[in-house]
Amino acid sequence: MSQGVLVLDIGTLVIDDDIAGSDLYLTLGLKELGKGVVGTPLVLLLLSSLLERSVQKNETLLETAQIKDAITIFHGSRAPTLSVRQYIDRIFKYSGCSPACFVVAHIYVDRFLKHTDAHLTSLNVHRLLITSVMVAAKFIDDAFFNNAYYAKVGGVSTMELNRLEMKFLFSIDFRLQVTADSFRSYCLQLEKEVSGGLQIERPFQACGIKESWSSKEDSCASTIAR
Repeated sequence: MSQGVLVLDIGTLVIDDDIAGSDLYLTLGLKELGKGVVGTPLVLLLLSSLLERSVQKNETLLETAQIKDAITIFHGSRAPTLSVRQYIDRIFKYSGCSPACFVVAHIYVDRFLKHTDAHLTSLNVHRLLITSVMVAAKFIDDAFFNNAYYAKVGGVSTMELNRLEMKFLFSIDFRLQVTADSFRSYCLQLEKEVSGGLQIERPFQACGIKESWSSKEDSCASTIAR
């Protein structure tokens, strides 16, 4: 077994104890989390906090420096009504993705931003999240849904998500492999959010998935702005 690469067992991410950092992974909810466990893994709360701070910082920078952001197909015309925290909770609740998927998705998003020179803002963060999590699930999880299901979870059309997936993969040059060192580095970065003053709140109760999102009872009918 290579010590520098995460073990992929039939598509499943296995965090080996020999790599070190097992206590960190347990704390973040990346190990031994699944059956019978209720609530949101700490790693998702930390990721939400980190992304929300990044969005706020980038939008302030773009406004004060009067910089025009690089526009991609991930940009919407207006910011969605769901916060990043609410959106991540929704994806986790309905996608069945492992918590590790969200760390890998975060790594993928960073790769995308570096390749496109785009900034993470409220106009693109949601589409980048649903796309990167879906790609991560296909790469590291044993089981995953089809694009139509992820599109419904994310609040976009299947056709749009197909386009987003292809653009995302080409933008990162199909670099889906993540080394153990890189994975742990990103976990440590997320752990720092606790010392940064993150307040842990009650997990958001995501809305239900319905056959038709036009129902008035479904508060997430317009999750993503067109």
